[in-house]
Amino acid sequence: MPAPPDPGAYPLDDDQVARFHQDGWLHLPGFVGGAELDALEALYQRFLHREIPVEGRDFCDMSADYQAPLESFAILNVMLPGRYYPALRGNVYERRAAAVAERLVGPDLQFDYDQLVAKPPGRADAVFHWHQDLAYWPATTDTRTASFWLALDDVGPDNGGVHFVEGSHREARLRRHGPLHGDRDVSHVLVGEVDPARDRVVPAVLRRGDATVHHERMLHGSPGNASARWRRGWVVALRARTAVEAERAMGFTHSHNDPLEVLEAVSFRRPE
Repeated sequence: MPAPPDPGAYPLDDDQVARFHQDGWLHLPGFVGGAELDALEALYQRFLHREIPVEGRDFCDMSADYQAPLESFAILNVMLPGRYYPALRGNVYERRAAAVAERLVGPDLQFDYDQLVAKPPGRADAVFHWHQDLAYWPATTDTRTASFWLALDDVGPDNGGVHFVEGSHREARLRRHGPLHGDRDVSHVLVGEVDPARDRVVPAVLRRGDATVHHERMLHGSPGNASARWRRGWVVALRARTAVEAERAMGFTHSHNDPLEVLEAVSFRRPE
């Protein structure tokens, strides 16, 4: 008898693989749908409503400092939802992302972290500043990463969708980054440099259930949500196993509760 279909399978052709390496990101239509997406959305809402407890700074506003009151949050951010709700681990989204990541960046990858990022309606101040993911992470030898962003709402420029600077992943050096509020103990957020005169900025326009995947050096960010609808996204990052092991050995977990001295060991502080 033939083997049953792989529940993590997602069709990906050679042209899509080539586009990922050329542009630094890729649109994945219909990545998760139907009852599977509904179940993920229900869990997502439980996190936003604080029905699932999240420790300390792992529930925060990514547009403000850590002292911002909950009622003022412009970007609701939940780090490591799979840590706080272990039954979430190994869900269909993660499995599908792992299979696509291996096709795009190669073998010997490992789940590194997950993250929920939501922008409420009418929050023009919900700006997620330009950055390269690699600038947030400690220096490791093998940086291969596939970072996925699953849309739980239709997403475009009007409600704060992600924009990419195509080709920035092929630059020899990371862009200069600095802390948004001058101190990473005040806010986790870094801001990277963008040159409007030369950078080619492309918005990702997604339907609910679509995803994007991008390279670790891809410069990206998102404007505020001026629309009357939500913009909810779910991040899953697959990275080289040796990189994840090196991070954990130094105490870096992607939690905003990691010690400050660990956060300050990130790659934007090293020369390239």
